[in-house]
Amino acid sequence: MFFKKPRERKIQNLEKQVEHWNTSLDDLKIKSSLDENITIIKKLFENMDMMRYKTIQMKGKSEKRYFLAFCDGVVDSEIINTHIVKPLMTLTPTGGDSLLEALLSSVVQVGESKIVDNFKNVVENVTYGDTILFAEGCNQAAILNTKHFALRSISEPDNEKILGGPREGFTESLTQNLSQIIRRLRTHEFKTKFITLGRITQTSICLCYIDSVVDKGVLQELFRRLEQIDIDGVLEENYISENIRDNRYSTFRTTGYTERPDVVVGKLLEGRIAMLVDGSPLVFTAPYFFIENFQSNEDYYYSFYYTSFSRFLRICAFFLTVAVPGFYLAVVAFHQEMLPVQLLMKLALERQSVPLPAAIEAVIMLLVFDILRETGMRMPSNVGHALSIVGALVIGQSAVEASLVAAPMIIVVAATGITGLLIPKLNAPIIFWRILILLMSATFGFYGLTIGLSLLFIHMSNLTSFGVEQLSLPGSFQFQNIKDIFIRAPWFKMVERPRSLTRNRVRQSGGEVRQSGGDERG
Repeated sequence: MFFKKPRERKIQNLEKQVEHWNTSLDDLKIKSSLDENITIIKKLFENMDMMRYKTIQMKGKSEKRYFLAFCDGVVDSEIINTHIVKPLMTLTPTGGDSLLEALLSSVVQVGESKIVDNFKNVVENVTYGDTILFAEGCNQAAILNTKHFALRSISEPDNEKILGGPREGFTESLTQNLSQIIRRLRTHEFKTKFITLGRITQTSICLCYIDSVVDKGVLQELFRRLEQIDIDGVLEENYISENIRDNRYSTFRTTGYTERPDVVVGKLLEGRIAMLVDGSPLVFTAPYFFIENFQSNEDYYYSFYYTSFSRFLRICAFFLTVAVPGFYLAVVAFHQEMLPVQLLMKLALERQSVPLPAAIEAVIMLLVFDILRETGMRMPSNVGHALSIVGALVIGQSAVEASLVAAPMIIVVAATGITGLLIPKLNAPIIFWRILILLMSATFGFYGLTIGLSLLFIHMSNLTSFGVEQLSLPGSFQFQNIKDIFIRAPWFKMVERPRSLTRNRVRQSGGEVRQSGGDERG
């Protein structure tokens, strides 16, 4: 035959149109012809071997046909076979304004379903574990929830281990992570808003907040910044954070992150917003205060005496790890008169046999320490521990005995590294500012150290998070303004929420509970 049949010509033309629509499916509507819909979806998922298709002839109604499409590996086969395929082959739809509505109300047995009219929604849902149902004569399709992903179980996050408190951590499942938050916030004021980001990945993002506590201006600003993101894919929260954060080129984070649901709930109760990204266990929080770098969730699970002391140690550790190398170089190279005579003689004796200047020696040793730390973090746990011991003992001792490095420099670098490990959230900015202050101290002595620390304080004081200042002194030194900054006050004294986060400031009423005079257990 030299001439093609009209149906074959129509299907070929349809395939050409689909190739044009592959880049933008907004205008590709579902057809009333089942054969055309089958042609379109098979063309869209051409060379996608994980796609599965099934045509069903309804029992007793030969003129009615149904077509199912789903992606193997992300669906529950038992639900499809037992609650979709079998009912379609044995039951007759009754009621409903349309055939699809009748099928969903009286035949198909799934907990969640919806009807769509374009192939953009079909593609987004079928690749996310849903099953698509087409019916002959219907210009719409039904989305049936048959999701079943392979997920790891809930466990304590390795990067946020604590001595006491809940041991649960987020996983890569968005719905599972939301369930852990909802279980802790049993109120109608907890709100969730879903958006989709990523032209190719179509990643689901969920914004969470407590309606009566959140600052509506910050919430609107976050929505505005998210709407401006145009990126091909989102695989983790940092893809979004770097696009919407204040002070984009700052070494310090202006948005928070955590893997613990109890931390997220605590921040929501203070008026912050949480953002969950499907496929990532890290949860974004904003606004973010600089003091949060030194806070731990276990600060609120232990005695306020112990946790206040621990927080004070973390704050001191930050300034020590940044300033100690620069201070040592400034004293050794420029201001030897500040040292006691005996200590100065010992330092001079140690440095006589060392070939390199103190500044170069410090930079090299700090880089070696960072290399060992990074290697230990990325090696298997049993090998990583052994590597740290070898790096600390063997390499350090060998370098001193070979007169390549002075013993005081090993002590300074060790103290610097240990104090830096105490505040893991500031690892990245610590490396940058430590080297900067060290180089300025090596060049100008105490003047350079002072200038470097001044630049650090000026930079920190100019940081903002969605318009909220990250580091600012309270308007007055009232107890409620400083109760959770340098120390952690007892819970019966933490009556108000942070002033900068919300107008709904009252956290609890009454404050201290009056103690009865006698023993009520009598």
